[in-house]
Amino acid sequence: MIPNPSNANAVVVVGGGFAGLTTALALSHCQPRPPIVLIEPRQRFVFLPLLYELLSGELQAWEVAPPYHSLLSQRGIALLEDRVESIDTKAKTVTTSSGLKLNYAQLVLSTGSAPTDFDIPGVRKHALMFHRLNDVDVLRQRIKELQLRRNPRQDLVIVGAGPTGVELACKLADLLDGAAELHLIELGERVLPSAKAFNQEQAERALSERGVHVHLLTQVRAISTDQVELLSKQKEPAISSAITHSGLVWTAGTRPVIPALSPDFVLTEARLPIDSCLQVIGLSDVLGLGDATYNKDHSWPSTAQVALQQGELAARNVMALRTSSPLQPFEFKDFGEMLSLGVGEASLTGMGFTLAGPLAFQIRRGAYLTKLPGLSLGLRSGGAWLLGH
Repeated sequence: MIPNPSNANAVVVVGGGFAGLTTALALSHCQPRPPIVLIEPRQRFVFLPLLYELLSGELQAWEVAPPYHSLLSQRGIALLEDRVESIDTKAKTVTTSSGLKLNYAQLVLSTGSAPTDFDIPGVRKHALMFHRLNDVDVLRQRIKELQLRRNPRQDLVIVGAGPTGVELACKLADLLDGAAELHLIELGERVLPSAKAFNQEQAERALSERGVHVHLLTQVRAISTDQVELLSKQKEPAISSAITHSGLVWTAGTRPVIPALSPDFVLTEARLPIDSCLQVIGLSDVLGLGDATYNKDHSWPSTAQVALQQGELAARNVMALRTSSPLQPFEFKDFGEMLSLGVGEASLTGMGFTLAGPLAFQIRRGAYLTKLPGLSLGLRSGGAWLLGH
């Protein structure tokens, strides 16, 4: 379906991640259904929490990264495979990188985040990432190379001990099976600094059992083709050192991605300021969701769980805007926290219980499968899992 650029009554959703895709799908069920345009440059939706299982082969690409056209088929949603470069909030238009200009009645900004290098020399040139579907292929190739060499002096470094770094370290340790030494670098005092206590303890145990070398209170100074320069602050004075690496994966942080806004719009901490109803402050017809937003009263975690719930509310509030009805505030319901801790193992806490090990892995996997966009896809994925593919 090709969007009509002159349709000034359309709801335009920018960004097809968890929040944006959920918003578009929820709007498609509304009656009367408004014209809906989803603008997303990628061909596939990427289920980020399951990228680890794609890397290990525990899940397949069609489960973790289904094409957008299969998710949106027969939904009455116009998909525009493009990137929004600028937004004129006075004229209520968005302009894409291909030069297309679209009108909107309501706009939903769910543009997410991208890795940031904190201006550390060498990150962009020499580090691998784990943020997109293509990153899985690159890392999978590096694993194969390390397995074939079996050099006892091989070291693989992961920078950042948040959820991505920890989950990736455990999965890589299992996949490499001794083909390389793994190092996890963290600037803070503990791994998973924002995680629930049980998951943090289970993560520390899983890393220790797998022989991952954890470097806490350690800063990355620079990265080259085969070395990473470090500054350890565990003692005073700080000690400089270096690790010769055969690959380095950067998971140390992200930055919000926001198109240029005109007339001049003031961001808050480089993000879109939003109120409790997800409205961008000062822009009555624009909602902001996910990692690219800032709310002064709430610091919601950057998780799929938050994004899904915001997407559902955004659809309701868009319809409220179209009928001049009161908007509803966002109330995050925390259903728990789940972590993959190696092949076939996980840790979870929430809803009054904690669990770790193979059963936790199965529960985590099943829980995520139910969240896959589109019921038919979830059922197909569940059937493949039960039948062992």
